Amino acid sequence: MDYRISDAYTGPRSEDYLPASVATAVKVVIVGGFGVGKTTLVGSVSEIRPLTTEETMTQAGVGVDDIAGVEEKTETTVAMDFGRISINERLVLYLFGTPGQQRFWFLWNGLFEGALGAVVLVDTRRLEVSYDVVGRLEERGVPFVVAVNTFPGAPSYPMRELRSAMDLPDEVPMVECDARDRGSCRDTLMALMRYLHSMTTVSPERQ
Repeated sequence: MDYRISDAYTGPRSEDYLPASVATAVKVVIVGGFGVGKTTLVGSVSEIRPLTTEETMTQAGVGVDDIAGVEEKTETTVAMDFGRISINERLVLYLFGTPGQQRFWFLWNGLFEGALGAVVLVDTRRLEVSYDVVGRLEERGVPFVVAVNTFPGAPSYPMRELRSAMDLPDEVPMVECDARDRGSCRDTLMALMRYLHSMTTVSPERQ
């Protein structure tokens, strides 16, 4: 298969190289069902030109891939998306977006290795596609936050109703996110960082 790394890829640009001052890198995985906006989120927030492995959807997927609700989608991620954010001159955050179609979920195992945490991106028009995603993260013990992608025209529900529908523990954060907006994606990642930090903080009464 001929993977396409972004459009008109001609090699790394000077700004894509990792600065020599970087000493530490952490990994976050962006997960979710098919067509929820993972590639868009990585592309919106990455400081470098994102690496993508999108391929044109063909007749071979008919009857195999569930495209209900996203029939207009013509491309799909078949391996991963990759982006980078510099936290400071010594620390960088690597973003890995997973493929959404279940026949590619076997690739998730490798992408989860070494991940600090995950963002579960969901679409309220097809909330059910997120149930198995959350289950896989819980099975692997990967901390995560849930980000509700605000698609135009998508139904809006109170967070408590969405939490109940997804059977999420109270401590798992839920936020709204516009995957097209860099600031909104940044805020979502910050919600994950705050959650991860809270998990490492020991309350005084338990010390």
